[in-house]
Amino acid sequence: MTETYHVGSYWGPRKETPEACALRLGRFLTGLRDVDPSFAQWFQPGRSRKAALTRPIGLEPAELEKLVRLGKDRVVEEIGFRVDGWNGVGADHDACGFLVTCGSHAARVSNACSITLPSRGPNADRLLTAHVLAGLLRAAAVAWEPVWGVATSQAHRKLLDERGVRGAPCVGWVMYLEGHRGAVPPLPAPARIEPVEGRGTLITLTPERFTVANPEHMALAERVGELLAGAGLMQPVSP
Repeated sequence: MTETYHVGSYWGPRKETPEACALRLGRFLTGLRDVDPSFAQWFQPGRSRKAALTRPIGLEPAELEKLVRLGKDRVVEEIGFRVDGWNGVGADHDACGFLVTCGSHAARVSNACSITLPSRGPNADRLLTAHVLAGLLRAAAVAWEPVWGVATSQAHRKLLDERGVRGAPCVGWVMYLEGHRGAVPPLPAPARIEPVEGRGTLITLTPERFTVANPEHMALAERVGELLAGAGLMQPVSP
């Protein structure tokens, strides 16, 4: 069975204005554009593919602020704003999307930025690499300043969720940890550690495609998780 992959970044309650969220969104989309050409343009969802392609997302601050305000929860103000987009590239199985919840300061609704990735096709072959996933997490870290993030397969994430602590960081193919959590300890090869513009650290477990079907990948993830937990870096985002 072919594994599917996703990227997610998470942070706790953070009350922010629509203007502040719009600035972050613009920084995020600009960062994505630098990762791969397929992230150069995004569209608002529509009732059909044809309708969505008539609704491009511009990067002008006023337009982004309007988009953020449209995503405001109409019932509970503390929930903040939701914005999503689709890149319109290729068939549905070869396209990408993003969903952001920002400005939430409600205890029951986390702020998050998730990116869906192609499951198969030429875009999937190009994007499902350690280099691209690290670039996506870096763009999210710079724009949204999350506490942690992970890029891994859905199958791996499901295994981790079943035995993990709610809200705690997960080890994946590529992961991000904010710098305030502490220093990342030395990790076994082929894991790679690299800084993110004074904000935190990216950890890439392996340069090849990570899969739950590879016992060496799973053993490496387990060992890295133990080392990070031992360094006090895997505590939940909020109590």
